[in-house]
Amino acid sequence: MASHLFQNARIVDPVTQTDTQKDILVVDGVIERIAESISAPDAETVDLRGKIIAPGFCDMHVHFREPGHEHKEDIASGAAAAAAGGFTAVACMPNTDPTIDNASVAGFIYQKGRGLAVDVYPIGAITKGRKGESIAPMIELRDAGVVGFSDDGSPVHNTKVLRTALEYASMLDLPLIQHAEDPFLFAGGAMNESVVSTELGLPTIPRLSEDAIVQRDILFTEYVGGCYHLAHMSTVGAAESVRNAKARGLRVTSEVAPHHFTLTDDVVRSYDSNVKMNPPLRTADDVRAMKEALRDGTADAIATDHAPHAGFEKEVEFVYAPFGIVGLETAVGLAVTELLLEDWLTLPQLIEKLSTNPRRILRLPELRIAEGEKANLTFLDLEVQWVVNAGAFRSKSRNTPFHGRSLTGRPLGIYNNGQLFLA
Repeated sequence: MASHLFQNARIVDPVTQTDTQKDILVVDGVIERIAESISAPDAETVDLRGKIIAPGFCDMHVHFREPGHEHKEDIASGAAAAAAGGFTAVACMPNTDPTIDNASVAGFIYQKGRGLAVDVYPIGAITKGRKGESIAPMIELRDAGVVGFSDDGSPVHNTKVLRTALEYASMLDLPLIQHAEDPFLFAGGAMNESVVSTELGLPTIPRLSEDAIVQRDILFTEYVGGCYHLAHMSTVGAAESVRNAKARGLRVTSEVAPHHFTLTDDVVRSYDSNVKMNPPLRTADDVRAMKEALRDGTADAIATDHAPHAGFEKEVEFVYAPFGIVGLETAVGLAVTELLLEDWLTLPQLIEKLSTNPRRILRLPELRIAEGEKANLTFLDLEVQWVVNAGAFRSKSRNTPFHGRSLTGRPLGIYNNGQLFLA
């Protein structure tokens, strides 16, 4: 049996309401003992004095590009990036080629992820081919192990299809994850509609594109009693709609990506295609609203929307570049720097947004740092200062706007599936 002894760490677990310094002995992937001081001469010992052990982080929104676009990312490289970013689980969006709209593709994702230190879960498409026209075989997909349904990258615009999808998702007790944008308001846009877009002369994507779809979707969710999750929320209006829906007791949840609580559309003045993303970067008011939403619980989760692209795809004029940035390897540093150190969130709240809540939304087993439980752990150093170096990423792609940025706090590694990974 393989055994690991993690010594002197501060254990922070929101589920068990634990915040204490103790040793953890893990034997054959299971937490055997937690105590003030443990002696285990045969165990591989890791001294974590001054560091944090948290329940394993889960990114509920990534794009690993396999099958179909492996030159950008594949499941193995994406999982390596996730491990380096402190994540023990990820959920892959279905905008692959072929789409994750049947059991065979979902099974392929599970097969490719087998044996990794990071658990890789597929999200099934809401509609066949993500075309928005007819419902995918949602029961078949549920039975194949998908943990939610989304046409991410495309909204479900047809209201009849949306209603049916919400009804099925509710029946299956899985979230319907919406990419909220009005395709007519969005079409041809490259950045947020604002004073900056007027000055730059770039085609725009107004806040209304997101706000209108969110309000519509919440009406449908209330009507059918559905379970609705808003992906990559980015506007003041969307946050207010979700906040009101929660106050009415609706089953509505949301996530915020690190770039949407960190950057404003002012950085587009650089014309750097690495700041082109969907939803686009918004205004300072929107950035503050995302932080407020995370603080008051309107936003349940932090999710990266990790969207890798090859260099040659991004190295074009801003208007023609694809949307998206990589995010797995910078998420924790940005969250600590922007949220924890700025007192928007406490450490237990931050762990909830990165671990407990994403798992709850996706109906994954709850993690507990307790004796007899499977060891699924993330190790953090909240004090280390470091500079983002895209060239050192484990992802195949380098499309980040944060290269060269100084951050505080980063993951040290993970332990999951009996495997220890140290960054």
